Amino acid sequence: MSIFPLPQFEADLNEYERQKQARADERRPQTMVVRFGRLRLIGEYPWEGDLKPGCGSRMVVRTHRGTELAEMLTSTCPNAGCGKSVTRKQMLEYIEASGGKDYPFHPDGKVLRLATPEDMRAQQELEATIPDLVRSTRQLVRELGLAMKIVDADPILGGERLTLYFTADDRVDFRDLVARLAETHRTRVELRQIGARDEARLTADYERCGQHCCCKQFLKVLKPVSIKSAKQQKATLDPLKISGRCGRLMCCLRYEDQTYKELRQRLPRRGARVGTPDGPGTVLQTQTLTQIVLVELEGPGERVAWPVEELIDPAEAEARARDRAASRRSRPEPDAAAGSRTDAPGETRPDRRKRQPEAPEAAPADDAAPSPKRRRRGRRRRGRGGKGRDGGDNASS
Repeated sequence: MSIFPLPQFEADLNEYERQKQARADERRPQTMVVRFGRLRLIGEYPWEGDLKPGCGSRMVVRTHRGTELAEMLTSTCPNAGCGKSVTRKQMLEYIEASGGKDYPFHPDGKVLRLATPEDMRAQQELEATIPDLVRSTRQLVRELGLAMKIVDADPILGGERLTLYFTADDRVDFRDLVARLAETHRTRVELRQIGARDEARLTADYERCGQHCCCKQFLKVLKPVSIKSAKQQKATLDPLKISGRCGRLMCCLRYEDQTYKELRQRLPRRGARVGTPDGPGTVLQTQTLTQIVLVELEGPGERVAWPVEELIDPAEAEARARDRAASRRSRPEPDAAAGSRTDAPGETRPDRRKRQPEAPEAAPADDAAPSPKRRRRGRRRRGRGGKGRDGGDNASS
């Protein structure tokens, strides 16, 4: 029995071979962009291996802090040869647009190797010790009487450094704390003071929008947010509704502020005189996101809503209104047009509509014949024993 290959199978096989050849022809990435640390820092380090790892791969890298586990974000090629790589120029443009010098970018380091199962297991063991490490450090802070709060700890895979993040209202002399921690953990200890927004980046999870907090997910530069941004976006000024997990104004108010400014610049001011397809009027209210303008028309006082793209010059709107009024005046009256239609100047065509026949005149009533009303009245009288019309008795014998 002969076997006939299916056309879909042949197409899938050809596509697989094409993708396999394309991966073989790809250039080896020169550098890799990785994310590491509890604060999710970004670094670009050279890669000298022959493998072509994909996005999300776990890599062992040597950073400015030591040897640690990192997550690969993308690779950089001179011409962005594959679909998962970018050019270095594109990456630097993104960094410049995302904060510039304040962006946590670190180019000093190297990608050592792909992470092995042993590396992944060691990293999981380190992360499991973080809660106990924070708890013991807080107990030590209470014993020393320091006015500070330990937020999180960040041990690294190589064990060269232990970073502790804390918050404090004022400057704190923590030299004794560092000495005791270094003696306990036998490694270099670094204490870094952070603000409320960085604290939320380390400890928060989800916001009221249902997504991860912006500071934890993608936002790297946490700049102050002013109340002017909330007023610009017409948001409520209730602190409970415009504050994030950190207790400060939400970061999305800041990076959406530029869009709101551009949209508001397209809208006319309240009280300005504008033109609409219905005529000129005065602006009563505007909506920023929908770009709708509420206008009160001159004369009738009617309120209409028009998109900002359809607003015209008031003089042009007045001219259109005059043209419409003139066209309405030039139209013939409905009664005159119904009676006759003009074919040519001075000539009229008779009205050919069917006329309803006139009702005939009513015949004069006969005085001798009594009306039905009179007959009924006479029957009632005879029933009561009254006299008839001729004066005789109508009572039955």
